[in-house]
Amino acid sequence: MVISTGRLRFGPDNGRMLLRTGRAGVGSAVGHDLTIEVTDWSAQVDVPETGAADATVTAHVELGSLAVREGSGGARPLTDKDRGEIETNARRTLDVPHHPRATFDSTRVTTADDCTTVSGTLSLHGVTAPIDVQVREVAPDRYRATTVVTQSAYGIKPYSAFLGALKVRDDVQVEIEFRPGG
Repeated sequence: MVISTGRLRFGPDNGRMLLRTGRAGVGSAVGHDLTIEVTDWSAQVDVPETGAADATVTAHVELGSLAVREGSGGARPLTDKDRGEIETNARRTLDVPHHPRATFDSTRVTTADDCTTVSGTLSLHGVTAPIDVQVREVAPDRYRATTVVTQSAYGIKPYSAFLGALKVRDDVQVEIEFRPGG
């Protein structure tokens, strides 16, 4: 990832953050694999004169801003009512009233070939743990950052229904696409 020195800011105005969940359990055929958009988030990259290796990255995610955008699979298509129920369940699972925000703070940035790895800590649900984010240029001046958040590593019990027959997988795929130029 080639970024000049200075400060770059990202958020919904010049990027998109998506969470992708999968389903598990014997009742998984009735559930949906979901694409959930985070509509209120921000990230800042500070690159000093010494270069990208000394860059710092911080991010803030407002967990009450989750919006279900798509559901694939399942016994029937998602309705608006289903979307509302899923968003309510997600906020309950994340305990948004007590833990309204997730934060990321980098500790190291390394670049190899066409991939930059931003290592750092993610604070979520009152737990802070290490995580790596992979960043790649996917088109001229367009980048994609990806990571996997394992809910149980942050003390989150993944959502389940029907006495546990339908479950959300523990691993959630996080994908952020952004354009540094806006």
